[in-house]
Amino acid sequence: MGAQLYDIALMTAQNSDPTEPLSPPALDTRRRRLLFRANHRGTHENDLMIGGFVTPRIATFTDADITALEQVLEYPEVDLADWLSGRRPIPHDDDCAMLRTMFEAIHQ
Repeated sequence: MGAQLYDIALMTAQNSDPTEPLSPPALDTRRRRLLFRANHRGTHENDLMIGGFVTPRIATFTDADITALEQVLEYPEVDLADWLSGRRPIPHDDDCAMLRTMFEAIHQ
């Protein structure tokens, strides 16, 4: 599944036609690294939530978005799973725009 999500992100980054062949370096190294981290979190639940949010958006994230995402991915897995699933509210001290955006996208 992770490879498929990576391919989808590459297609998005390269062009809007998913039937055209890909050239792998379509995403820069920082984005490829974040895409991998988002889809390989350690729990299937987080892979689906975080990877599902990041994969279709990674090519369009600004540098500020990338930095914010890097910071979010530093949180412990258990906390991210609880916050993003809605089992626990995001604590005020940890609340940030990227976490709120992720939560809202996941719960659409």
